[in-house]
Amino acid sequence: MEKSIHSLRYRTFLKVLKETRLRAGLTQEQVAKRLNETQTFVSKCERGERRIDVIELRAFCQVFGSDLRDFIADLERAIGRVKRK
Repeated sequence: MEKSIHSLRYRTFLKVLKETRLRAGLTQEQVAKRLNETQTFVSKCERGERRIDVIELRAFCQVFGSDLRDFIADLERAIGRVKRK
């Protein structure tokens, strides 16, 4: 099995993460401040240089004003679109 961090699905996850932040109208710096982290932390997460666990993902979603379930639904739709291409 391919390491997930190098997979198309993980790249799709990163794309959905960034798109969700942008839809919320937030900069990386604003997200970082609300997470009590640095902008570099958020940037590394979005670029896939740092993996985030489900608890951290939940915190990101809360900052975005999004529900974790909604994020997962968006991710599933995005992965489905990638599979069909």
